[in-house]
Amino acid sequence: MRNSPLSEADGRRSGPEVLGPGATFELTRTVTEEMSARHLGSGTVGVLATPAMISMMEGAATLCVQPYLREGQTTVGYVVNIRHLAPTGIGREATARATVTGVDGKRIVFEVACFEGDKKVGGGEHVRVIIEGGNFLAAATDGAVPPGPG
Repeated sequence: MRNSPLSEADGRRSGPEVLGPGATFELTRTVTEEMSARHLGSGTVGVLATPAMISMMEGAATLCVQPYLREGQTTVGYVVNIRHLAPTGIGREATARATVTGVDGKRIVFEVACFEGDKKVGGGEHVRVIIEGGNFLAAATDGAVPPGPG
């Protein structure tokens, strides 16, 4: 596995030299109208939508592990179990954090959370599976079902 740091613009990373528990990545975004429940259709108010919050958490998880993977590998979401605890208004900053809690073969388990400042606005568990990108795309276009996490 390789380990190459991302640029500061991608977020903040910390953790072990090889993929394992403790690897962490934080991703901060300013909440925009396009991220709101009203815009995405998941609600009627102008606050951070649950799907947008989950997207940030998945993005943090993806960026957390990508540098540890071999060329051609990536991860895909497999399980999302999230609670949205509090609203975050448009114009506010939200920070998603993903921390690896376990690695079992191709399955990577994360504790994920989202914060507005010190206030926790969401959290839960997320599982991603390591895949070979080319094989996965080929299966998606020819209708074959790619193998699961094993």
